[in-house]
This record gives sequence, structure tokens and C-alpha cells, in this order.
Amino acid sequence: MIALRMTARGPEVHDVAPPDLPPTEARVALSLGGVCATDLEIVRGYMGFVGTLGHEWVGTVAACADPALVGRRVVGDINCPCGVCPTCRAGRPTHCPSRTVLGIVGRDGAFSQQFHLPIGNLHLVPDAVSDEAAVFVEPLAAACQILEQVHVRPSHRVVVIGAGRLGQLCARVLNRTGADVRVLGRSKRRLDLLPASLPRTTDPADLPAADVVVDCSGAADGLTLAGRLVRPRGTIVLKTTVHDAAPPSPNPWVIDEVTVVGSRCGPFAPALRLLASGEVDPTPLVTGRYPLARGVEALAAAARPEHVKVVLTP
Repeated sequence: MIALRMTARGPEVHDVAPPDLPPTEARVALSLGGVCATDLEIVRGYMGFVGTLGHEWVGTVAACADPALVGRRVVGDINCPCGVCPTCRAGRPTHCPSRTVLGIVGRDGAFSQQFHLPIGNLHLVPDAVSDEAAVFVEPLAAACQILEQVHVRPSHRVVVIGAGRLGQLCARVLNRTGADVRVLGRSKRRLDLLPASLPRTTDPADLPAADVVVDCSGAADGLTLAGRLVRPRGTIVLKTTVHDAAPPSPNPWVIDEVTVVGSRCGPFAPALRLLASGEVDPTPLVTGRYPLARGVEALAAAARPEHVKVVLTP
């Protein structure tokens, strides 16, 4: 079967044999895979990952111990915890020190015609949600995670830095809170993909000091910019992970008593409900579609500014 893999030479398409299926896992046939900024950072060396790439996907269960799941459309949590360590028992499985992470840490990812994931990680996709929408569940869940961590009030001013893959989804989710949400981006073309109700600008000087700033810039200097935009005693939410990050001085955060929140993966169930209800429609963000056999080309395309979301078909 075909797989898009990160090797010591860089990303390559390989013909690989399907691995044995563990009894607690499901074999999933890929329907669509989504390229995200993390995949591009892994290609640059982030996490030192070697193996099959990909963690945004929708597929169909091809085989597993639960016959009721076979043939069903699914998406899945990317973190695979041990389930028995103190961190897992304390209810923090996404921070299990022994976890593998699909396509990121210690586990082959979804950019393959078939791949494996624990049965307990799977979520059924409602019939009302198309594959083109379902491929966004993982990053949409990450956007929902902001509201799990930070109380965004309707009276708040919120700035989202970045109008790319994740920034688009974060802005849409935050806009549902009633807060004054604004988006700062570099590309007018990407800003134009936002819903009409969302103010947007390319100039930080246009923005008032914000109660909450969400960094989805995908750039090493995003945190520095967020620090300039947040008000004293405000909150910065960090969504960006980059290979070559250089931390800014924390002095301004201390002086202004700024809260800095790291934010990663989020809950799939709310993301699926947002898609099923039509309250969030991410499908206009798909700007490129490539077969898996042209996966290296797809990664290169996803890194170009004219693309927001590139998807892979098996």
C-alpha cells in the first residue's frame, strides 16, 4: 500500500506492507487526509519524527474486533496514551508521558491507504457531515480547546493572529462567543476567506489592545507579536509550534501580569456537532487536492501562500 513517509532524506512516497493489527486497534482505510502546519514543521525537523506522516483525516473502518464499527466512517483522537500511568489515571491522557501521537511521535500516521488507531480513539462521523468537512475535525477540535481553557466573555476583545489553516477555524469558533473577534493576517486572499461578520486587517496598528490574543501565526515571532497586542492582565493563547522557535523575553509578561496558555488538542464531540449543525463550514478552505501518490508535491503546495488547506486522497 502507498504511504507518504518522512525519512532521513526528507518526505517520500513508499510502497509499504500493512502492519499486523493489534487486538485493541482498528484498521482504517483513508478517505481524505489534511495537510497542516505541523506536518510542514515535521518535514523541517520538528520532533525528529521518522515514519508515515499525517494526523488530520477521515476514513472507514476496514477491520477491528468490534464488528459494529466495520464499514463506518470515523475520525479519531491522535493521542494514544498508555491508560495506566498516574497521568492517565488523573484524567490527563493527552499528556501521558508514554503516549504515541499519530504521525507525530512514535506512531505511523494517516497519510497511507490504511493505518491503525486504538478503537477507543475513534468517533463516528454523522451522515450530515461530508468527508470534506470531516477532515477538519482534528483542527476544529483544537480550536474548541481554547474555550475549554479560557473563559472568553461576550464583552472581550479577541485577536487571532494568522488567517491560515488553524487561524481560520479558531476565528470561527471564537466568533460564536459574542466577543469582538478580529483577525490579523498577512495575506488579503486568506483574510477574504473569513466569514463576512469577522473584521480583519493586515496592520497590527489597526487593532486595539485585546483581552485575549490567540497566536495561530505559524511563525517563530508570533508570540512576540501577541505580547504587543495583549492588554495588561490579558491572556495569550499559544497554538503555534515551530521547529526553529526562539523564545522572547518573559519580562513584559511579568510586568503586565499576562497569562500565557499553551493549547493543543481538543474535544472531537463538539467539533462534530458544529459541523453537523452547519454552524461551522470549513469546506471553502480546501484549496488543493492531490492523490497520495503525489504526496511530496502536496506538501510543497501546502507550504505555498496561495494554499490554505491541501487534502490528500488515497
